[in-house]
Amino acid sequence: MRTVLLVCLIAAAAGACGLSAEIDRERDPGRTAVPDPVPSVVGTDAAHLPYPSGTSTDGSLVIEVPGPSRTAPTRPGPCPPSGLRLDAGPVDAAMGLRGMTLTLTDCGERPYEVNGRPAVVHVLDRDGAPITGVRVVAGTDEVPMAPADPGPEPFTLHPGESARASLYWRMAAQEGVSLRIAPQKGQPAVTLKLPDPLDIGPENTLGTTAWAPVR
Repeated sequence: MRTVLLVCLIAAAAGACGLSAEIDRERDPGRTAVPDPVPSVVGTDAAHLPYPSGTSTDGSLVIEVPGPSRTAPTRPGPCPPSGLRLDAGPVDAAMGLRGMTLTLTDCGERPYEVNGRPAVVHVLDRDGAPITGVRVVAGTDEVPMAPADPGPEPFTLHPGESARASLYWRMAAQEGVSLRIAPQKGQPAVTLKLPDPLDIGPENTLGTTAWAPVR
């Protein structure tokens, strides 16, 4: 009798586990609700993990687990002598169209009059050389599928205020990692390091939209 009872209990437990597993499968067929185990970040052998490693101050091994975004947010740079700071955002991609947002900030002590577009002089490769054949145009009419450019309207940036403009291009093979750019045509250009490369070369068209104040 004890043997029979023990067998029944084991069978019932197994059946309950099977039923529970079946319910889980029906609720989540792809098992998306169950997160993958996260590898230990301290004291793990880095040779068996595809993540960059380093050593902490106490000598223990630390594994850096990459986050969901491939581009880390960047902090604004220091205010240059001109009182104007240019920053670039990450690249947005859709169906071969590429876009990037530029931000112009009045970080100085005087107002700045804006009436135009960012003036891109060159797209530079990893060696700092201009990518030949890249043509910069005003507006977005010559970039297929790009949003329309509303056109420039005059406004004033006061200290602490910002404006935004966009760059648009179609996907190509050669990457540009920085821009030789001025806030507006006729002003001194600076070299702006980009958070994401522009896959724009060797020949392409780069469309620029007008600056608009950030409300």
